[in-house]
Amino acid sequence: MKPWAKSFYKSKAWRDCRDAYFIFRHGLCERCGGPGKIVHHKIYLTPQNINDPNVSLNWENLELLCQDCHNEEHHGNEATVSGLMFDENGNLVPR
Repeated sequence: MKPWAKSFYKSKAWRDCRDAYFIFRHGLCERCGGPGKIVHHKIYLTPQNINDPNVSLNWENLELLCQDCHNEEHHGNEATVSGLMFDENGNLVPR
């Protein structure tokens, strides 16, 4: 997590929004149908837009993804050694 985003992701507003969206999507990844894990922002958050609820808390900008689909979204063009994947912080971990 980027330092400038830490307070947002720990906020009650984000936690409530994320949890409600997860339930709304029945816990399923919107891309592959597997178990969802991460509520992803389609328009990536930046220091300039993170405090704009029309971007950061807008359900039209959210997508529930599994870990693999989230990794593909953020690291799809980056080659990894077989048996490894990126975690939610972008670190290589065993698959």
